[in-house]
Amino acid sequence: MVRIEPRADMAATKIPDSTPELVGAYALDDEQALLAIVRYNRLIDIFLSLTTYSLQNHLRTFVRGIGQMEVDELYVGLDSRGGHYVVPVQAKGGKDRNSMVQTQQDIAACAEKFPDLRCRPVSVQFLPDRAVAMFEFAKVDGEVKVVRERHYRLVPIDEIPTAERTRYQP
Repeated sequence: MVRIEPRADMAATKIPDSTPELVGAYALDDEQALLAIVRYNRLIDIFLSLTTYSLQNHLRTFVRGIGQMEVDELYVGLDSRGGHYVVPVQAKGGKDRNSMVQTQQDIAACAEKFPDLRCRPVSVQFLPDRAVAMFEFAKVDGEVKVVRERHYRLVPIDEIPTAERTRYQP
């Protein structure tokens, strides 16, 4: 089974932390905490440049050729031209790692359940320093490949110097 490992040399982009303090105070390092942090900070929107909405957590479904499976969280979204998307998200906290098998199953589930939406599968995981690694996948020549990886560090806004906030403006 091919595991998805975050690049150690990837720089983390600082994002103002929008996690409610009460949630942050009690969040563990498991996938549920990670999914909440991703949702509160709209990291799917930032990462994919889409406007997305959480449709369902822990979608348990049956997929022909695979059987029973579960998507950790499912988003639907829009791009700036009105195109519709489905975004299956796999999340791993602690020492767990995402695998390509899970992503292949997510793609198959979306093709069967949402055939009219473009599927943009994502996986997220906590890094040892509590940053969040995000991966986008696509089928390339019939194989699922990582097409993008980004790391985000959630910080208070006053920890983001003006020079960093303006560095990436168009």
